[in-house]
Amino acid sequence: MEWITRLNSAMHYLEEHLAEDVDYKALSTLACCSTYHFQRMFTYMAGVPLAEYIRRRRMTLAAVDLQSGTEKIVDIALKYGYASPTAFNRAFQSVHGVAPSLARTGGVPLKAFPPISFTITIQGAVEMEYRIEKKNAFRIVGRSEALQQEIEKNFAVVPNMWQKAAMDGTLAALAAMMDGEPKGMLGVSACNEAEKWRYYIAVASNQPLADTFEAYLVPAATWAIFPGSGSGQSIQELEKRIVTEWLPSSGYEYANAPDIEVYLNPDPQNATYEVWIPVTKSE
Repeated sequence: MEWITRLNSAMHYLEEHLAEDVDYKALSTLACCSTYHFQRMFTYMAGVPLAEYIRRRRMTLAAVDLQSGTEKIVDIALKYGYASPTAFNRAFQSVHGVAPSLARTGGVPLKAFPPISFTITIQGAVEMEYRIEKKNAFRIVGRSEALQQEIEKNFAVVPNMWQKAAMDGTLAALAAMMDGEPKGMLGVSACNEAEKWRYYIAVASNQPLADTFEAYLVPAATWAIFPGSGSGQSIQELEKRIVTEWLPSSGYEYANAPDIEVYLNPDPQNATYEVWIPVTKSE
């Protein structure tokens, strides 16, 4: 399948450039999606964030280099992007559990993380409900915070935003401004290639902008919309199933538009929600 072939092309490129600064944009271009969506797909499909996978692969190769005995430790550190021997030592120990100097002497257990390749597996024992809808651009109003280009660095940002918004009255104020579609409290990951990444807690609204809020225009797009219910953990599980089960065989691929979580009721432990994934027909 072309989608899987492109992902594997990105993995081949990564293997050829592990001793360089990895170009996330080049990886995502090979996979025909944004850098945000590429990292998201990789994390769900591989079970590990892209940056962590890169670190593990580099430390696997560094262990081989150390055992060859032909290069200085400081040179191996520089080879894999560590200007500081201390930083290299820390990274090496976090993967192998021993210092680089001990790995060089031999006789200690080390870990190897082979290159990843993607394949289609037969799943689908549990049905997935979805619909495809085309939507015109719509305005959202809310609050946002900047996101980092390595998405795992944002894992604490978003939950903290929601907790703060619930405690300081932001959610109630936004609910009063809601007058557009989709109805519900929105979590919008605006992570396209043309502007800095931001995460919005917002509502669809055409009302005048309050001083404490900001507006963002969600572009016109085609959306694959998946309903769900449960806790915050359940929405993560649904998003993983979308990427690993639905997307590879759907005839669609990611489009360059925001991901949206639509919360239809406010109960964090028993929420009703929709996950909106921007899609385009596969070529």
